[in-house]
Amino acid sequence: MNNLATLLAESAWSEGNRVAIRQDDVVLTYAELNNISSRVAALLRTKGVRAGDRVALVMPNVAHFPVAYYGILRAGAVVVPMNPLLKAREIEHALRDSGARIVLASPLCEDEVATASAEVGAECVVTDPTAFDALMRTTEPMPGIIDRADNDTAVILYTSGTTGTPKGAELTHRNLMTNAATAAKTLLHVGPNDVLFGGLPLFHAFGQTCALNTAVAAGATLTLLPRFDPVKALKIMHRDGVTVFLGVPTMYTALLHAGIRDGDDLSRLHLAVSGGASLPVEVLHAFEREFGVTVLEGYGLSETSPVAAFNPPDRPRKAGSIGLAVRGVELKLVTDDGTPVGPGGVGELAIRGENVMKGYWNRPRATAEAIRDGWFHSGDLARVDEDGYYFIVDRKKDLIIRGGYNVYPREIEEVLYEHPAVAEAAVVGVPHEIHGEEVAAVVTLRPGARTTPDQVRDYVKQRVAAYKYPRIVTFADALPKGATGKILKREIVVTPQTSGNRTRTSP
Repeated sequence: MNNLATLLAESAWSEGNRVAIRQDDVVLTYAELNNISSRVAALLRTKGVRAGDRVALVMPNVAHFPVAYYGILRAGAVVVPMNPLLKAREIEHALRDSGARIVLASPLCEDEVATASAEVGAECVVTDPTAFDALMRTTEPMPGIIDRADNDTAVILYTSGTTGTPKGAELTHRNLMTNAATAAKTLLHVGPNDVLFGGLPLFHAFGQTCALNTAVAAGATLTLLPRFDPVKALKIMHRDGVTVFLGVPTMYTALLHAGIRDGDDLSRLHLAVSGGASLPVEVLHAFEREFGVTVLEGYGLSETSPVAAFNPPDRPRKAGSIGLAVRGVELKLVTDDGTPVGPGGVGELAIRGENVMKGYWNRPRATAEAIRDGWFHSGDLARVDEDGYYFIVDRKKDLIIRGGYNVYPREIEEVLYEHPAVAEAAVVGVPHEIHGEEVAAVVTLRPGARTTPDQVRDYVKQRVAAYKYPRIVTFADALPKGATGKILKREIVVTPQTSGNRTRTSP
């Protein structure tokens, strides 16, 4: 039996009375989650869903998400999770591209999903708590789990589409089962007594594997937060005795600004994990001082299930590093022509192993471009030290070439985060008639902080080579972010003439 849903069945057998999912007052034990998901599977089978069919799932982090997720898998179908904030046009693309016949949707996004479903002829089933729960009670559980092969697709994750139309990364049952097992057993070392923080979007690879599937594989508790808010997050961590916090860099920044309140008991918190984007070293150290917990960084992409590298808890942690290749995975650095790059050099990070996707759904050309000789080419530039620890330098597409010199935005952002007035920062390149590109920085300020663009520019100028510092510095009220909290540089618009206090983001 190679179906990813067996993770739930096995934990229901061994940890049936333990809490699996908590969303404030909603609590599901493993036995209950297993039972209700089997009813979802039965419902889908009565609607004609068979092995390999795609079923879309459009929900925030609510208790119905894992119920539906494992129900779809039990029926032998493929989960197509989507961001609940998508508009009808965007949902329609994923439905049409994947060929999903049924959509399980939260009432919070019913209108957009219903519109998109009608356009492609898919059936929309709204998981209204009252009506859906009543339907589940009148549906008999589906006995057993539909068997699937290792290389059968379990989930299709649509990428963010930063360079064009979103593509569906096909993750197999083996991809996701092995990655969850690696996270639970060798990286996070979690067990039935642990409580994992579930603020990462479950429709995304990071939250799906490292929070949901890892918790279920370990028989642990996942406590959900539908929309991240630092004050609410701290309340949940105190109330539920969270032991492992999982977040992206912007979550760490937000928690630092919120601060621990009097009466908050976070004594059970023993590990924090950061991924999704590079965590500024200054933020990492500040969080460790404030919260008294070790922060370990990892690295991955939707196409790698996602975990490819991690700072293992049983070895020295190197701040700023994504760590070592995880079990079952190989990493290497290469130039554009495939020449290997050794310690000290910078190259594109390539990944091979049990976590690498099957390919992009119905896109053989894109698959062939991304996976060459079994190696997935990430598009990230990195370096490796003599100990085998990898350090992300920047996205290959974000590289700024100023006057023939390479400028890596992350290096400049690290300096900006050290400035006492800066809350968040993004460095981008803008066209320049002489230098080709000019370095521009867009920053938000800490509450109550005061500084000027010239002062920020001079601060960086004193700390980096002359060709690297940002000639253009602008302030913004907020930086645009994606569903996972990653700063979206593609939506930042800075012109060479900008020299004042504000910049803008594209709609």
